[in-house]
Amino acid sequence: MPDAQFHGYTRREAVGVVGAIVAWNFPLLLACWKLGPALASGCTVVLKPADETPLTALMLGKLALEAGYPPGVLNVVTGTGIEAGSALSHHPDVDKLTFTGSTEVGKLIGKAAMDTMTRVTLELGGKSPTIVLEDADIPTAAAGAANAIFFNQGQVCCAGSRLYVHKKHFDNVVADISSIAEEMTIGAGLNPNTQMGPLISAKQQQRVCNYIDQGRQNGATITTGGGAVDGPGFFVKPTVMVDVDQNSAVVQEEIFGPVLVAMPFDDIEEAVRIANDSQYGLGASIWSNNLSQVHRMIPRIKSGSVWVNCHTALDPALPFGGYKQSGLGREMGSDVIEHYTEVKSVLMSI
Repeated sequence: MPDAQFHGYTRREAVGVVGAIVAWNFPLLLACWKLGPALASGCTVVLKPADETPLTALMLGKLALEAGYPPGVLNVVTGTGIEAGSALSHHPDVDKLTFTGSTEVGKLIGKAAMDTMTRVTLELGGKSPTIVLEDADIPTAAAGAANAIFFNQGQVCCAGSRLYVHKKHFDNVVADISSIAEEMTIGAGLNPNTQMGPLISAKQQQRVCNYIDQGRQNGATITTGGGAVDGPGFFVKPTVMVDVDQNSAVVQEEIFGPVLVAMPFDDIEEAVRIANDSQYGLGASIWSNNLSQVHRMIPRIKSGSVWVNCHTALDPALPFGGYKQSGLGREMGSDVIEHYTEVKSVLMSI
């Protein structure tokens, strides 16, 4: 039909029912990251908070009803991952799953989603490198690297848990970070003077301490910290390790605690190679005043986010997510709308 005329267009439609499962480290923030685009796209949501931190989600659900949300638009279901999380992941009426948490659990959710071809996005673990180049402002870089790992007690998916410093400045940077760690005030989270609070649980405290012990047994040198704080509470001292092997567990595995492993490098090529030598690719930071050099490095870093002279600085207008085993899809930014909608093509003969 060479003379036929058509009108063609595409439309985005709400994907449907969203099952949202969030982690315990930022329970309210992570819930909002998922609820915002899902509800704005016209989806309904079943929110499953972590079993360690259900209260903010329950209060959020209550406030949504008070604000006039129709019943059934936002639903909060509490419970363990094995029971409530698994049931949500396998439910045939869930059209899209969005999960923030560990890579191990994320893989289970992804496999469950494939059984019913449920749409899925996963924001998973990380082992993010902090790279300090030869020309960096060293005091600023040291303070930034300390904040990158010790913020929220290191319980951050994109925490700067691997520190790579040009050999010219390695000793000075490690000494500065160790000094910062030693001066931090450890205490209750509700105390305004506290700079480092407790970990989420006794289980997590023991996990972090086990990694520290493992590093020590494998020859690492502890420059500061090195274990739990004596007394009540799930506290772990901010810890810095040197003399570590790039292939060791403390370098390759996510610890999710205030533990920094630090290694020197000789040149840019080595820095890029060891920064990418990880199964994860969530975040990375480069500390340098040579922006020409930084711009050449950025495309070579296999990471969903690259920060320059800062770390874990998040802008809601920019997408956030990971390469490799740090996940699938993105949170925030305009990209996130694609994950809560289906695209329909329409072609009409006129």
